[in-house]
Amino acid sequence: MEEHIKQEGKFKYFEKGEGTPIVILHGLMGGLSNFDGVMNYFPTKGYKVVVPELPLYDLPLLKTNTKNLTKYIKEFIDFKNYGKVILVGNSLGGHIGLLTTKLYPESIKALVITGSSGLYESAMGESYPKRGDYEYMKKKVQDVFYNPEIATPEIIDDVYSVVNDRNKLIRTLSIAKSAIRHNMSKDLPDMHTPTCIIWGKQDEVTPPEVGKDFNKLLPDSELFWIDKCGHAAMMEHPDEFNKILYAWLQKRNF
Repeated sequence: MEEHIKQEGKFKYFEKGEGTPIVILHGLMGGLSNFDGVMNYFPTKGYKVVVPELPLYDLPLLKTNTKNLTKYIKEFIDFKNYGKVILVGNSLGGHIGLLTTKLYPESIKALVITGSSGLYESAMGESYPKRGDYEYMKKKVQDVFYNPEIATPEIIDDVYSVVNDRNKLIRTLSIAKSAIRHNMSKDLPDMHTPTCIIWGKQDEVTPPEVGKDFNKLLPDSELFWIDKCGHAAMMEHPDEFNKILYAWLQKRNF
């Protein structure tokens, strides 16, 4: 993946393939590699897969919030002259995708959300009182998945290092709090962008009811379930995730 990372101006991003751009928005604790399955599959199907690195730790503290991350994504789409893109977001990335779609619908062809925040207040509200305790953090990361083995030592180490870096922790909590404050339930009924919702049946971070609520509130949405699956469907069941998404994109002629 490293050979595909590019830097242009203030933007650092991964790009692979040619065709309609699929722009992927990673979550608060999720690295770019969480979407390896999508990155490898869709370039073979005639899409350009792009993963911008969100400036989670680079913005001034007062600007570290969901709205400024959304603005950053819009600037990136314009900078690259992509025109209309398909946005795919997990967790906080889903929330940023929803907010980008609400504020800049002219730039979004379709939206795909999985385990998204934006409705369920307590999903990202926990602070990390035991952040120095590695075993506690390991358990918290494993709880994100139905199969705890998906939480590799590398993933656990990454999260542990973020919550034990004071600068990163302050910004992580600032973004999480801004996401909780920015509940989108009143916005969703006015958002007519076609939306594909892919949800883990055993998601404990944003439970299945949240997926159902998104489906009810978004006028042009379809909801798909993946069984034996937690909060990060694209990591836990990449083949099934890709199959569902590709079939939906084909059906909608995207």
